[in-house]
Amino acid sequence: MKREVVLAGIIALVVSSCNTKPASELTQSGLDPKNFQTEIKKEPVALYTLKNENGMEVCITNFGGRIVSIMVPDMHGEMKDVVLGFDNINSYQNVPSDFGAAIGRYANRIKDAKMTIDSKDIQLLPNNFGHCLHGGPEGWQYKVYTAKPISDTQIAMIMQSPDNDMNFPGNVTATVTYTLTEDNAIDIQYEATTDQTTVINMTNHSYFNLSGDATKEITSDILYINADSYTPVDATYMTTGEILPVADTPMDFSKLKMIGEDIDKFDFEQLKNGNGYDHNWVLNTAGDITKLAARVTSPASGISVEVYTDEPGIQVYTGNFLDGTAKGKKGIMYKKRTGICLETQHYPDSPNKPQWPSVLLKPGETYKSHCIYKFTAEKP
Repeated sequence: MKREVVLAGIIALVVSSCNTKPASELTQSGLDPKNFQTEIKKEPVALYTLKNENGMEVCITNFGGRIVSIMVPDMHGEMKDVVLGFDNINSYQNVPSDFGAAIGRYANRIKDAKMTIDSKDIQLLPNNFGHCLHGGPEGWQYKVYTAKPISDTQIAMIMQSPDNDMNFPGNVTATVTYTLTEDNAIDIQYEATTDQTTVINMTNHSYFNLSGDATKEITSDILYINADSYTPVDATYMTTGEILPVADTPMDFSKLKMIGEDIDKFDFEQLKNGNGYDHNWVLNTAGDITKLAARVTSPASGISVEVYTDEPGIQVYTGNFLDGTAKGKKGIMYKKRTGICLETQHYPDSPNKPQWPSVLLKPGETYKSHCIYKFTAEKP
């Protein structure tokens, strides 16, 4: 098995040389691939570049399957990097963050880090107010995926997660396939299989700043969410099990609204509990990938990102806990609310809420999830 893993890594690096920029050449976003070339626990890590015929560029590292940069044109045709991240692998290793990561095994929170599968009680590893968040303290965002470049516009990231990984049962093989399309979309397809019944809920955790200037807050951006209800949380960010209407509350983005319009109205308990927006919305799309789930637009750049998904929910997080201590690309210290996350998902704590769509994956089944981030720019 070890020999197969080593060979897979060698093959991945050889193939990737045809699809990534040489180590001596900076990416369009200004990244130096040499700053990502290393080994972590004897597994090779690198930076991979996808580029389409329109000149859009997406840089991804196989450490955590992370999107590091996204270069798209603004309203004037100027290319802007619209996600937060680091310019070197050391920061990704040493500064705790979920920037751009392919999250697994379970995106979002599992209450009290406990669940029951087939009448067996399972104690997971807590890492957030006693809950298990994003797969636990060493979720997949802190592990090395095996990179499989497919073409100049497509790459697969493969995770071999052993039985009892962060106390989750089952040997799981998961694949995240990133495709950069010719209409300036990042198409992300997730698949996973297991040899024991387990839970899977994967997502992407990119922090978008569509102005292209990560010193600016995203509170002036315009947000739309195709949802009439959401799942409220308690003071530990854990879903209560309720599904409540957004109508006549600050949670209503069913019509275009500036993100910052209501964000600090902490007399509304949910905003106080979330320190802003950090909630799951129940989408109206009924799993139809062709229907718009959410959209964010930066008036400053004219850049929009549209989200399409076959998932039932989307977690919208407005960077409320960025505190200016993380030094990102271009030396920028990422401050509060300088990024927005749009995490397509099953609802938080679904393993403990049987009334919600199931996240169980059984042997012989294949978990599948699909998300598209499509970028456009309004003309001035």
